[in-house]
Amino acid sequence: MIIKTAQDVSLGLCELVAIDPRLAPLARRLAPLPLRLAEPGFAGLAHIIVSQMVSRASAEAIWARILAATGEAPSAEAYLALDSAAVGGLGLSRAKASTLELAARAVATGALDLSAITELEAAEAIARLTALKGIGLWTSEVYLMFCGGHPDIFPAGDVALRAAVGDVFGHEARPDIRQVVRIAEVWRPWRSVAARLFWAHYAARTGREALPAAE
Repeated sequence: MIIKTAQDVSLGLCELVAIDPRLAPLARRLAPLPLRLAEPGFAGLAHIIVSQMVSRASAEAIWARILAATGEAPSAEAYLALDSAAVGGLGLSRAKASTLELAARAVATGALDLSAITELEAAEAIARLTALKGIGLWTSEVYLMFCGGHPDIFPAGDVALRAAVGDVFGHEARPDIRQVVRIAEVWRPWRSVAARLFWAHYAARTGREALPAAE
């Protein structure tokens, strides 16, 4: 099943609670969970790459500059059409500018089909995405979740998710990635809904909207 609607998220949450009744109090308190689904393509991937900034405010400012320079839903071709001065004025780090350029070139040349890749099994899709320099596991997982609707992905490298899991299960310190991967195994095949639930818990606990953010 692919997550396409808010109703799909609600169904997944019911299934998740049946799998792990420990999550029932969270579900009652935090439902309905947000869908947060975007169209697959360069714009969606670029937004995820840009979101990996030191601060959310910086990421939002950079994304606003990209939209102003390329259009409401920037295409790979529109991004590649920017000259070096325009790219330099976006505020991207050298590494992120390089990643965006490589991704845009792969999409524009047909080497990377970001729509078709969402239809693959998660492991194969992740392998293809991470083959592109600068695209890591976290970026690939978040892209498949929020641009592909994959139902069974838990980005254990996400800082807020790990903090939320540790808080819910009484860890004194934030669990590491391996610990969270093991914990999340029980939530198959709805780990993407579990991720939404724990992000919602983090937001409620901290008073900050928990957008995905890798460490």
